[in-house]
Amino acid sequence: MKCAFCKKDYQQGKGILFVKDSGAVLWFCSRKCRKSFEFGRKPWKLKWTKQKIQK
Repeated sequence: MKCAFCKKDYQQGKGILFVKDSGAVLWFCSRKCRKSFEFGRKPWKLKWTKQKIQK
């Protein structure tokens, strides 16, 4: 599986499930990724993520 924030591969059965009010389901590899998403950080601005720059 891939993390919704950093796009890192992680083992299925691990990670954190997050369900938005709209019903969308997001999987995060760690608490660090989940909190970064909740704080509204942009993954392409962080060096430790694998996301590419969005244009």
